[in-house]
Amino acid sequence: MSDKPPAPSAGLRRDMEILELLAGHGDDRDADGFGVSWIAQRLDREKSQVSRALRALELEGMVERDPVTRRYRLGWRLFALAARTQHSRLVQVAAPFLRRLTVAFDEEAYLCVLRGNQVLTLLSMPSSRVYHRVWEGVSIPVIMAAAGRALLAEWEDERVRQLLRAVLPSGLEGAVAGEEEWLADLAHVRSAGYAVSDIELDDSSAGVSAPVRDHRGLITAAISVAVTRTAARERLHEMGAVVAETARELSAALGLKTAAAEAGYRSGQPSG
Repeated sequence: MSDKPPAPSAGLRRDMEILELLAGHGDDRDADGFGVSWIAQRLDREKSQVSRALRALELEGMVERDPVTRRYRLGWRLFALAARTQHSRLVQVAAPFLRRLTVAFDEEAYLCVLRGNQVLTLLSMPSSRVYHRVWEGVSIPVIMAAAGRALLAEWEDERVRQLLRAVLPSGLEGAVAGEEEWLADLAHVRSAGYAVSDIELDDSSAGVSAPVRDHRGLITAAISVAVTRTAARERLHEMGAVVAETARELSAALGLKTAAAEAGYRSGQPSG
C-alpha cells in the first residue's frame, strides 16, 4: 500500500483559484463582481477556459452572474454552506422546536436568517404530506419571504422604507405588500411577537413568523410556518401566538434570559 497522498485534481485546483480570486476582491468598488476577461487576465489563463469553468461553477451555485453587468461573484451555495457551519448550533437547537410546530399544525416550518436583502433558509421541517419543497440553503428576496417581517422587526421604519424602495419590483405593487403594509406587519411583530402575512412566493396562502433572539436579545433568526390550507384570520392569529411562544422558548434555549426576553419582545428592541 502506498503512503503517498492523493494527487491534487488540476481541475479542482483551477476552480479554487477562481473562487479565491472572487473572495479576495470583495471591497465596495468590486461589489458588482468581475468579468471573464479580468479573471482570465489575473489568473493568466485562456478566456475560453475560464468561461467554461465559471459556467460549471454557476450551475452548482458556487458563483452567480449578474444578468445586467454579466459579471461574476461568489454564489448562494457557498454562503449557504458557510451559514450552515456558522449557525450549526442554531440549527441543532432549533430542530425540535420546528418539529413541534409541524406536528401541531401539520404544516411546513422553517428556520431562516437575514443575509443582506435576502432571507436564507437554514432548516426546513416537512409536514406529513408527501410533497414538499426543500428550501434549505436557498435564498429569496426579503419581500417574498414570510420570515422577512420577523427578521426586520428591529429595524427603524425609515431604514425599512429605504430597503423596500430598493428591492420592490416595479409593476408588482399589487402582487407584493407595499410599504405601509410592511410597516404595519413590523409593528405587530413588536407588539404581539409574530406576523401574519401573505406569502409572495410558493403556493401557500399565508405565513406566520416570529423572531428568534440570541443571548444579547438581538434578532438572530426567525421561525415561520407556511399555511397551505385556507384558514380564517382568527385561526392564523392563534397559530401566530403559538409560533411566537415557540420562538421565545427557542431564544431561551439559545441563552436569552427570561427578563431580557420579555423586555426585548415588549419593546421590539434588543435588551441588556
